[in-house]
Amino acid sequence: MPNNDKNLHTLSVYVANKPGVLARVAQVFARRGFNIESLVVSPAVDGNFSRMTIGLSGDPSGLDQIIMQLSKLVDVLSCFDHSSDTAVMKEMGLIKIAVDAEDRPEALQIIEHFGCKTVDLTPTSIVVQIVGDPAKIDAFEEMIQKFNIIEIVRTGKVVMSRGEGMT
Repeated sequence: MPNNDKNLHTLSVYVANKPGVLARVAQVFARRGFNIESLVVSPAVDGNFSRMTIGLSGDPSGLDQIIMQLSKLVDVLSCFDHSSDTAVMKEMGLIKIAVDAEDRPEALQIIEHFGCKTVDLTPTSIVVQIVGDPAKIDAFEEMIQKFNIIEIVRTGKVVMSRGEGMT
């Protein structure tokens, strides 16, 4: 993702749970020159609907236009921008690092410091699960750069408004 935080946005889009909806939503972003950085789609409480949490980058001046265009789509019930919200925002990452016996204690100390969970351990590697805001996961990745990172998988952001506000 670009480092310019004002160009990073998080949208929550409540949609009908039907084939083709994701493609139509993604098309709106592409036409406006926005890049989808992360995408999480999951069924809502009512299985007839889904919640899309979309992390994207692009010129903030075009964001209102995108929200209006999304809201006009038949299968979109609501669209909220959570970029500057007081919302709970989390992400999960699985990170596999190559660690020999000599470096294992230091790696485990960093893993513990970040509140991570070791989900797989072999004589030559560790798979770590980390949950937190995206900045925490970025910081963890930076701290373990000294080891050989074999693989990284991140879920993308999920967001929920605090209090009584709608997501």
